[in-house]
Amino acid sequence: MNSNYINAEKAIEIYTGNDLGLTYTADYSLFKVWVPTAFTVSLVLYDTGGNGTETVNYGDRDSGRIVNMQRQEGGVWQARFSGDLKGKYYMYRAVFEDGTIKEAADPYAKAVSANGIRSAIVDLRGTDPEAWVLDSSPALPHPADAVIYELHVRDFSSSEDSGMLHKGKFKAFTEFGLRDSAGHALGIDHLKELGITHVHLLPVFDFQTINELGADSGKGAEPFFTEYNWGYDPQHYNVPEGSYSTNPSDPGTRIREMKEMVQALHSKGISVIMDVVYNHTYSVEKGPFQPLVPDYFYRHDYNGRLSNGSGVGNELATERPMVRKYIKDSLAYWASEYHLDGFRFDLMGLIDSVTMRELTEELRLEINPNLLIYGEPWTGGDSPLATKTLKGVQKGKGYAVFNDNFRSAIKGDSDGWGKGFVTGEYDKEGAVASGIKGAIHEFTDSPVETVNYVTAHDNLNLWDKVLATQGLRQAAKLPELENGRLKNGGVVEAAVADADPYFTVDRQDILGDEIVRRSLLANGIILTSQGIPFLQAGDEFLRSKYGDHNSYRSPDAINAIRWENKAKFLPVFEYYKGLIALRRNHPAFRLHGRQEIERSLEFLRCDGGVVSYLLKNNAGGDVWNNIVVIFNANPGPISHKLPETDSCWNIVVDHTSAGTDAFRTVQGAEVELEGLSMMILYDKYGQPEPRSKIIEIHYERPDGDYRGWNLWIWGTGIQDGQCDFRQMENGHAVARIEVLPETASVGYILRLNDWEEKDGAADRFIDCSGSQELVKVTIRERLQENSGGKDDPLQLTS
Repeated sequence: MNSNYINAEKAIEIYTGNDLGLTYTADYSLFKVWVPTAFTVSLVLYDTGGNGTETVNYGDRDSGRIVNMQRQEGGVWQARFSGDLKGKYYMYRAVFEDGTIKEAADPYAKAVSANGIRSAIVDLRGTDPEAWVLDSSPALPHPADAVIYELHVRDFSSSEDSGMLHKGKFKAFTEFGLRDSAGHALGIDHLKELGITHVHLLPVFDFQTINELGADSGKGAEPFFTEYNWGYDPQHYNVPEGSYSTNPSDPGTRIREMKEMVQALHSKGISVIMDVVYNHTYSVEKGPFQPLVPDYFYRHDYNGRLSNGSGVGNELATERPMVRKYIKDSLAYWASEYHLDGFRFDLMGLIDSVTMRELTEELRLEINPNLLIYGEPWTGGDSPLATKTLKGVQKGKGYAVFNDNFRSAIKGDSDGWGKGFVTGEYDKEGAVASGIKGAIHEFTDSPVETVNYVTAHDNLNLWDKVLATQGLRQAAKLPELENGRLKNGGVVEAAVADADPYFTVDRQDILGDEIVRRSLLANGIILTSQGIPFLQAGDEFLRSKYGDHNSYRSPDAINAIRWENKAKFLPVFEYYKGLIALRRNHPAFRLHGRQEIERSLEFLRCDGGVVSYLLKNNAGGDVWNNIVVIFNANPGPISHKLPETDSCWNIVVDHTSAGTDAFRTVQGAEVELEGLSMMILYDKYGQPEPRSKIIEIHYERPDGDYRGWNLWIWGTGIQDGQCDFRQMENGHAVARIEVLPETASVGYILRLNDWEEKDGAADRFIDCSGSQELVKVTIRERLQENSGGKDDPLQLTS
């Protein structure tokens, strides 16, 4: 076992302050860096970014000015420099007891030079777009209301037919009013028209394998540089990626342009989710942590070797205090400085469950109560971490996980020929039904703990997967690619031009095509299931990546979204648009809790390639009295018996159209469905009772420490179990409990984490028997003067 690993495991100083990194003002700059094992640390100030793109007054050499740093408590080194340093660059130089000298960028850097060579000093307020202080997150009344759209910044605009000037850049999202020759909306206006609520951006922090100065610059280039990458190779966690900027050499430009992108999306009512990668770094020795704190940030196996649960050679030791702190600090910075609305965690299984629980709680309490947080509940390999965040760990913790069980049941395996419900495999009906119910009888406590999807950036995308399951890859002339290159050599662009992924589609009868129907059925299930739906960009007009199952470094010819497909396959786009509108306009498809689902959703059939269910009695306060949803995965038509009603059944979705308005009716007791199609019907409009009333609990603690405290509630009729405090108000924590209108009393216990401690011994109850839609309750913890113990809290109800 190596000595550095032993040292990393020994007791090490930790720092609890919130000011690591650079604190800049025009009068002075304060630098703080955590380097607990160094003998001495110096700040090195530079005039250039170190990549040859700048010139300095005294020549081409910039050796740097060394400023000694003073050691503080908690392993922190500090330097305060008077004067305005804006426009300068800096590094930290650490000397260790064995004589080793390391110079490295600031792990907490908020700005960097091109290719991340040096940390940069910027005035963040100078990077704010006009009216940035007025920018705010779009409303998200409940996580079930989200419709997520996964998108890569470069893919969005890189195609020649995108109509966007700033191809591959953040600023492409600020280009409004774009239309194709037929008048169809493109770019950000297309996203608005489609109706999605959240754009999930693949990593936009600074990553390592793109030469930000351009492929032909030869400056600052490394052998590992490529022209394209998804971005799961972190370099600087708190800085936007420079290749998405119009001027990577100016450290402030990438910050301003990312803010402009967020502001533009917010102006269209679209929230922004950032894909984050706190499970590994691209490099260890050249990464952001190893030079200054050797081995501390990385997890090791029982032999002292780097563990490799990520599959890329290392994994971060998130369970260690200063790694956990770094992740929390980083997320808080992005959420506050960039107004982000959520985070998706890559390989969340490698992040310990305590870190996930704490960051979710703290981000919502301190920054934004409506942040959407979810991730991949798996690892990329074996890991010694005992407290992995896997499916089921998220129960009651306020964040969601991807439902790969549902995904596989719908489509089959991810890259091969394996089939699922919509691609021709029987006996998948039960697994599909479980996903439709939000996995509440599988691995969730609540439907909003599951993110439902069939494809994402990884693996074959939906169109290519369906082609594969039907044995049509060869007929479509899809090339064989690996690591962005053709396996048998040749030019990728030529192979793409020769391929014909849509050879089966009759342009006069697009919705009649078998492959189209199977793909619509797949995402039709997703968009009408309980939980949070997730779509991959371009599914709405049959995007193909030409059979590339791992396009992380493939060229634009593979990855670019081809906007011409919107006009070509307009009926498909309209179908997606209609399904999204149906979901967003009808709360029956967005039920909030386990009890609400169990009361409102009843399966009618679940065999023989058919899954159907009833949403009954104005489910979720819907204006439609009863709703029938039928999925037919058989190639041919079927007849389906309908529940009895004193009215006719009105069809809003079938094989020809999807939306919110009825376009035909069914008078009899049965209805016929076309093969490979879905149907949604309602019987009549009703006058639903109010969906719920709200109990707002204000919790006051004398010590002001609300970390880990939550409510355990029962009797709501909607969602029992853990209820978190989601925001601070006047110094106390606030939680909101949704209960049925007829509820007279709700029970609760105040507890710390998972029953580590309780505030009070007995069960308590809140009287909510009145007619008020909002019941406010104040709970105060009061310390007994004599014994020092706790007495029952005072409840004030209004």
